Amino acid sequence: MNEYRTHNCGEIRKENVGETVKIAGWIQTIRDLGGLVFLDVRDQYGITQVVVSNNEELVDFASRIPTESTISVTGKIRLRDEETINKNLATGEVEVFAEKIEILGKRTKNLPFEINSDKEVREDLRLQYRFLDLRNEKLKNNILLRAKIIQYLRNQMITKNFTEVQTPILTSSSPEGARDYLVPSRVHPGKFYALPQAPQQFKQLLMVSGIDKYFQIAPCFRDEDARADRAPGEFYQLDMEMAFATQEDVFSVMEEVIYNTFKEFSNKRVAEYPFPRIAYRDAMLKYGSDKPDLRNPLIIQDVTEIFQNVEFNAFKGKTVRIISVPNCCDNPRSFFDGMTEFAINECGAKGLAWLKVNEDRTLQGPIAKFIDDESREKLLTQTNTNPNDAIFFIAEKPGIVEKLAGQIRIELGNRLNLLEQDVFKFCWIVDFPMYELSDEGKLEFCHNPFSMPQGGLEALKTKEPLDILAYQYDIVCNGIELSSGAVRNHDPEIMIKAFEITGYDKSVIEEKFQALFNAFQYGAPPHAGIAPGVDRMIMLLTDEPVIRNVIAFPMNSKAQDLLMDAPGKVTEQQLREIHIKVDVKTKE
Repeated sequence: MNEYRTHNCGEIRKENVGETVKIAGWIQTIRDLGGLVFLDVRDQYGITQVVVSNNEELVDFASRIPTESTISVTGKIRLRDEETINKNLATGEVEVFAEKIEILGKRTKNLPFEINSDKEVREDLRLQYRFLDLRNEKLKNNILLRAKIIQYLRNQMITKNFTEVQTPILTSSSPEGARDYLVPSRVHPGKFYALPQAPQQFKQLLMVSGIDKYFQIAPCFRDEDARADRAPGEFYQLDMEMAFATQEDVFSVMEEVIYNTFKEFSNKRVAEYPFPRIAYRDAMLKYGSDKPDLRNPLIIQDVTEIFQNVEFNAFKGKTVRIISVPNCCDNPRSFFDGMTEFAINECGAKGLAWLKVNEDRTLQGPIAKFIDDESREKLLTQTNTNPNDAIFFIAEKPGIVEKLAGQIRIELGNRLNLLEQDVFKFCWIVDFPMYELSDEGKLEFCHNPFSMPQGGLEALKTKEPLDILAYQYDIVCNGIELSSGAVRNHDPEIMIKAFEITGYDKSVIEEKFQALFNAFQYGAPPHAGIAPGVDRMIMLLTDEPVIRNVIAFPMNSKAQDLLMDAPGKVTEQQLREIHIKVDVKTKE
């Protein structure tokens, strides 16, 4: 028998009445009624009420134990009185009548904040005392759910005959993507390892080695700034790769895995697969984003051609997009003014034109006088806009207009409560451009330099670079990108040509990606993969607004571990051993 407990604090039921049991846990609350003390004892599994009475010495002892101390209680199970049954607890029909109480770990310091309280606590304080914060039921349940989700994901991949392989944590620095975390070498002075941003090259090498289907729950490390849906420093992803596979093969596996996972761990409706597939250019036009939230019914439409000859300076020489909002005319003028303020102050727009459509199909609003009857009728007919609808106009140059329209679409959906509730809607964004122009006008890779161009070598040789599409894809859920993936470019000749178009010759590939390029010359299979973010999936499933709430020991938004005081200083001896000198200028 376990020395400290025979039962956990969540499993005792009325069937156990009369049994002598031993439980152990933390004292959540103490209620001293004078000669009668109630203790709520909590562990990972639940809460059991302990009653202490009929023993003056034990009553006095129990009443003086600090809350959040750990104790072991021996006693007999009895039914609670009818009026004291707690229907919110699984153990709420019974209680332990204490015969013996032993303090296992006494709290000797004041609590920095109340555990399991509704009071708001500063996040920096919660992170500094994360071991206490994790005693909070909601946060603890997030971490327990995380463990179940990861196990479920792993079991699904194994069932689909994927082989779990652990790839290295210490590797070489990669020139693409985010900034690396570098690790200096002690035995190779002046040289550095890097923590992997992803196991990308290793999983492709596994395909070359003959592993047919690979996966792992992979830790990834990127020195990038935090966001609500992105943890700084490190994160986990369901990394997978398949040999002799196409884009469709990846979709077939991943749609079922993700659908099953969301169905298993949420009460919300999960949209059926196959998930919609939206070409990148269509996504940017219709939603103003390559991460569209399909719960929002609003669609952006291009009306540039209609307004080519309209005498309105704000539209001249611009790309004009509109968002037609059904049944919006009844909103007060303050709503429209508020949207204009949002566009200017939050989005950086120069303004936001809008119109209401009257019952007789005439227009009402600040720019109505600039639109002639012919243009008005074209606008309403081509955009399927009806009386009592409102139209919002976004006019800017290409590259800017998409972003502005996307932000305004999201804000309209939120302010008008248009988003479909209690549902997860997924989509694939496909057909990403292979290349794009930088702000300086230089041709560069748009998404991933190692993706296979659609049309292969022939497309690279005959098409204009900006017209070439790649076998690249993202999976998006409710406006949050879960993952990017691609069919990989496994052909050295195609790879050389793809880099050549951006101005890099073969020597760059050989230097920066030596292992991968070399391996591909020994007979590589076509292969494809993807890596959905585990943290983001759990964030969605728990309906948490901040990703740190689904990670046991997260860094704060400044990439600091306040609990372990990292990053921290090291000794001169440690620096000498790894051949490092630190030259940090202090702020005056």
